[in-house]
Amino acid sequence: MEFYFKGQTAIVVGGTRGIGRAVSSALLKAGAKVLATYQNNQEEAQKFETSNATHSDRLFIYKFDVTHYDQVEAFYKKVENEHGIPQIVVVSSGIRSDSIVGMMKTEDWNNVIDTNLTGTFNLCKLSVQCMMREKYGRIIILTSPIGKIGFAGQANYAASKAGQVALVKSLSKEVASRKITVNCVSPGFIDTDFISDLTEEQKEAYKNQIPLKRFGSVEDVATPVLFLASKESSYITGSVLEVTGGL
Repeated sequence: MEFYFKGQTAIVVGGTRGIGRAVSSALLKAGAKVLATYQNNQEEAQKFETSNATHSDRLFIYKFDVTHYDQVEAFYKKVENEHGIPQIVVVSSGIRSDSIVGMMKTEDWNNVIDTNLTGTFNLCKLSVQCMMREKYGRIIILTSPIGKIGFAGQANYAASKAGQVALVKSLSKEVASRKITVNCVSPGFIDTDFISDLTEEQKEAYKNQIPLKRFGSVEDVATPVLFLASKESSYITGSVLEVTGGL
């Protein structure tokens, strides 16, 4: 399927690494102007910008912390002033800090919830405030099947991801009349540095649980994201599209 986003502006939060990087690259290839954001890893952000030098007129890199509402608000004001109202927002930022509940530090609970869930709320709130004025928008949140099935040692991560789905289902009903769709893409095990801390034994054990017997690629996720970002997906909202290899 060929996608065409020329003339559209897309924000990809967490758009310089992993799945977000693949989404940013695919949107650039499809003609969109891409505003890719990051929080900490400036080196990776610079590498991504350099590798897309041929799209330098349509790629812009920004840094802010999604957990700080004032920073998110300042970013959106800057976007409107410099690029106009975005048509597409993809939220691909997220963190893990694993521990069993009985041993989990309060700060590890709070950090994961603040980044993955509160950060998503901050971004969605500012996104819909922009999009409602134009009566059009596509918001796609990267969640996880862990929010539905749970994993030992990931209660904070699972809770944040389940919360994202609940937020999307509620928000989609609030903004549907303004022709704004809000959906989730739920990747399973994707071959990125997000799972690089797994041992080879753990990786093999997880692959054995996947009917397709492999981890997904970032491109496996980017294509469904682009579909939900397209005008052709206008009758899909409040949904969760699983990209899990059958997990």
